[in-house]
Amino acid sequence: MSVVPSNKPYLIRALHQWCVDHGFTPYIAVFVTEGVQVPMDYVKDNEIVLNISPDACQQLSLDNEWISLKARFAGVPRDIHVPMTHVMAIYAKENGQGMSFPVEKTTPPEPTADKNTPISKGRPSLKLVK
Repeated sequence: MSVVPSNKPYLIRALHQWCVDHGFTPYIAVFVTEGVQVPMDYVKDNEIVLNISPDACQQLSLDNEWISLKARFAGVPRDIHVPMTHVMAIYAKENGQGMSFPVEKTTPPEPTADKNTPISKGRPSLKLVK
């Protein structure tokens, strides 16, 4: 019996693209534990909300296991790395439409450089990850 891969990364990419296409601001809510790289000063009750719009971040990568990006917090550039398993929701700031997910209590895998292909501000692109 084979294991069915999670559809969560695909849904997150689709909702991100929907937000961008319609001029909405995509936000993700993240459950923060060890292995999640975010500015801890902005974490409250083990949660952080991140703006992942093209205007707010650079080098956004939404692969099947990790979300990574560069963003400024209080003017300080930061590298952000979030395992897909820790994304609790993605939604449009303007109207709250989106989707929530159960948080999987697993140890996130280490990010790899070859999977972090940035998403351009133009047309969306997907990369086959085996």
